[in-house]
Amino acid sequence: MARARVLLVDDHELFREGVAKVINNQPDMEVIGQADDGLAALTMAHELHPDLVLMDINMPLSDGLEATALIHSNLPECIILMLTAYEEEEKLFDAIKAGARGYILKSSSSTGLVRGIRGALEGEASVPRKLASQLLAEFSKLSNRPTDHVANEDTTPNLTQREIEVLNIMATGASNQEIADTLSISLQTVKTHVSNILTKLQAKSRFQATQLGIKQGLIKNKQ
Repeated sequence: MARARVLLVDDHELFREGVAKVINNQPDMEVIGQADDGLAALTMAHELHPDLVLMDINMPLSDGLEATALIHSNLPECIILMLTAYEEEEKLFDAIKAGARGYILKSSSSTGLVRGIRGALEGEASVPRKLASQLLAEFSKLSNRPTDHVANEDTTPNLTQREIEVLNIMATGASNQEIADTLSISLQTVKTHVSNILTKLQAKSRFQATQLGIKQGLIKNKQ
């Protein structure tokens, strides 16, 4: 099995070395490049085409927010996870809107780091519940803006009631296991539902499925 290719971006060399060692010790992922600022990250992303970028938020020259927006715009298939020492909600919220899949705290254990990367590669959004609620509220506002046309009802995805339940829980940032526990169903059943949801919504990720679900009126904002 091919190892996932990770680009590591942080302006602290010692921290990068530690994270790179953890990642390179995994059988399913490897660090293919390291950058110490956003501009270098953008250049390396174009050259290396990584599967995932671990991006620090606060860096010199070009910070993580600017670099995230540029990489997502030019390489939309590339997954971006933010690295941060603190839960800076405003910046993290802006990063998610710019295209980041979620974030990982620098204080996380090596197990938590690897779990977060694997989850992102599998389509999960690494977003805390509090931030997920804010995202739902923001996308609800966007979906309520007037448009030039009204969607044809025939284009509404034919999700089952159970799939809608899974989608609503998934939109809170819950993992597959958390969804399984909430609905008292098996993990494999959840994975099947998630796969069906992504297919029916024609979404490339859980996060995109959430956005589309809100626009289609399938997700109710519980704020």
